[in-house]
Amino acid sequence: MIYTTLLNIAVFQGIVLGLIILKSSLFNSNSNKYLAYLLFTLSIILLNHVFEVEDAFTPYPFLRFIDHIEWVFLIPAFLFIFIINRIDDTEKSKQKKYLCFIPFGYSAVLTISQDLDHVAGIYTIPESGTGLIEILGLIHLVLAITFIPFLSLYSYFMIKYLKDTQEKKWIITLLTIVTSLLFAFLIIYLASLFIPFDLSSTMSILALFATFLIHWTAYIGIYKYKLAKNKDAVYNFLNTDLTLSYSNLQIVDNSTLQEYKESITADNLYFQKLELLCKEQQIYTDSTLNREKVAEKLGISAGYVSQIVNTITGDNFANYINNYRVEAVKEMISNSEYENYNLLTMGLESGFTSKTTFYKAFKKVTGQTPNEYKNTSK
Repeated sequence: MIYTTLLNIAVFQGIVLGLIILKSSLFNSNSNKYLAYLLFTLSIILLNHVFEVEDAFTPYPFLRFIDHIEWVFLIPAFLFIFIINRIDDTEKSKQKKYLCFIPFGYSAVLTISQDLDHVAGIYTIPESGTGLIEILGLIHLVLAITFIPFLSLYSYFMIKYLKDTQEKKWIITLLTIVTSLLFAFLIIYLASLFIPFDLSSTMSILALFATFLIHWTAYIGIYKYKLAKNKDAVYNFLNTDLTLSYSNLQIVDNSTLQEYKESITADNLYFQKLELLCKEQQIYTDSTLNREKVAEKLGISAGYVSQIVNTITGDNFANYINNYRVEAVKEMISNSEYENYNLLTMGLESGFTSKTTFYKAFKKVTGQTPNEYKNTSK
């Protein structure tokens, strides 16, 4: 009873935590959403184990359609994509992410095809097809013992491209725990093929470790703010901004978000990183720069980028970036190296997309047109 209660709590927590990561602007990003998918996958695996412990498959045989699918193939895939979405864009573009899901797709099609015979009885696989099924099953086994270890180990290789030391340490720990679980599962599964024994006790131990993984991710990722580093914002989010409806698992954001905004200060680590990107890498010179691109670089959502900029500067994202562009033009005007540049060229070099947007932004910041500023600065 206590054992199944722990599993049910972990299933529920995994689903809720995944929804928090997907729905909240504080945690949601292109990388973190794959961590949410990983938590959902672990929850499904644990739920299937609960069904087995409670013997739910006897009264509800169609649940075996879900149980027989090898969800374990998704774990290294989601973890790998979570990692590569946090690394440099150049390396990220080299990775063929869709390949990670081929083993799961193959496994799902194979098991569902067999269950349509064995479970649903919709059709009967002819005896002549038994040999083909065995060959396909052998391919399935080969995929499991090659794909899962390879992608898990390759994920370690990709971690070297992470620049944040603290983040790297946490992700290595997460990867090590998940990889250990996967290798233990493979060893137990392979051993059962050659030495017949009851898998229930060993699978129960693995299930407890998976339960621990979900609890640990919640503690480290949320309470220890590794997924969102503004500690005060996380505290306010968990205690005031988020309302969980346990009846339907809906997540509702506080409409005012006042306390959350008050927790964002100028020492916010994401804002500091944004300032460095502007000052040292001059990302504002990219005329196509938008909130989504900045969010991708920072590893947060576009909505959170806006909240940070609005709260700290009192202005919107577009004006924040335009201020840097105007300052760049002012520096060009005062620099003799650019004396042969006309004003429009300076504006375009600084990231403005047209003469109209350049002149409008420049006058808004300085109170003068670029020509007036150039004449008065001589």
